[in-house]
Amino acid sequence: MKILLLTQYYPPEIGAPQNRLSELAIRLKQMGDEIVVLTALPNYPHQQIYEGYRGKCKVKEIIDGIEVHRTWIFVRKSSSIFLRLLNYFSFVWSSFWYGWFRLGKFDLIICESPPLFIGISAWLLKKLKGSKLLFNVSDLWPESAEKLGLVTNRMFLKLAGSLERFMYKHSELISGQTQWIVKSISDRFPKKKIFWLRNGVNTNFFDPLKTYEDIRLKLGIDKDKFVIYYGGIIGHAQGLEVILKAASILKDTNVLFVIAGEGPVKEDLIKMKETLNLSNVLFIQAFKKQEMPAVIKSIDASVIPLKKLDLFLGAIPSKIFESLNMKKPIILGVDGEARELFINTGNCGLYFEPENEKELSEKIILLYNDKQLYSNLAENAYNYVFKNFNRDIIAKEFKDFISR
Repeated sequence: MKILLLTQYYPPEIGAPQNRLSELAIRLKQMGDEIVVLTALPNYPHQQIYEGYRGKCKVKEIIDGIEVHRTWIFVRKSSSIFLRLLNYFSFVWSSFWYGWFRLGKFDLIICESPPLFIGISAWLLKKLKGSKLLFNVSDLWPESAEKLGLVTNRMFLKLAGSLERFMYKHSELISGQTQWIVKSISDRFPKKKIFWLRNGVNTNFFDPLKTYEDIRLKLGIDKDKFVIYYGGIIGHAQGLEVILKAASILKDTNVLFVIAGEGPVKEDLIKMKETLNLSNVLFIQAFKKQEMPAVIKSIDASVIPLKKLDLFLGAIPSKIFESLNMKKPIILGVDGEARELFINTGNCGLYFEPENEKELSEKIILLYNDKQLYSNLAENAYNYVFKNFNRDIIAKEFKDFISR
């Protein structure tokens, strides 16, 4: 099968969709499919075109044996909704024209959303090339943007909602990253073929038995510190203020909080750290993908928070999987589907009420003091994720779905 993967985000960028899509593309190619990626010039999350790609309108390269075509995208460091839309629609425009004139026909187009608007390019290419379309939904947009207060214009939300329904209606296949997303779409479009394309982990890459570089030594962290790690986007949805508030409670303990990543609220959190005079919080830049197994092996546990919103009852942060496969328990501040899967069923960590710093600090101390509990959770974590969220297994199930 000849497949076009259309996505605004792809390695060398780092992030959940980048990892998931590239890992899937590699495995589909290994199973005999011909995969072509059409994506933007890399710029995420710094909103700046990467070195080596600047000044170019298009780039063709090979990444992990996959043919990758990159097209121009408008990029500016700004929170302006107008400039953000220019960012989205510039890639809609460039990807469509490049896909139409430079790429051949495909049996299937896989389109990653969000951004929702790239669906316009996917649908036009589907019609022109006679392809089937699989619309992959990693976030229910514009619903999530509205509930987070990121978009408030009623006319815009109405138009975006219409486009969302149009894409579901005109896609032969649909996939979603969580069971909640799948159910939400299935309830509205019961006749559609929908697949749970869950996030997972490359169990060969994240191997707890391998020896890695000592990241603690590199960062100057004492080996006796109990390191609680957050790695990922430092944004509005994550509600990372709860980590700093918990750090304030645990000032006089042996716990060190490490926050790695970039995002729109990082500077605000750094100011909050200074205001609270926290010496037990360390902010660092995001690590490269190749460094992540060493990073996770060097920590004691991962904290994974989201804001206390009904919207996130169906959320499963992708950063869960790597930690668990490296035998690191999670301290989860996400209710709903994630809690059910990884706390109630998998028994892979401890749960705290979202945005409740007192409960978070109590769970950290419990994990620190109870060595047997820590050991049990770590072993459960590895076994549960290896069996249920192995990317090799997920890719085979996805291959069966698109081949029916």
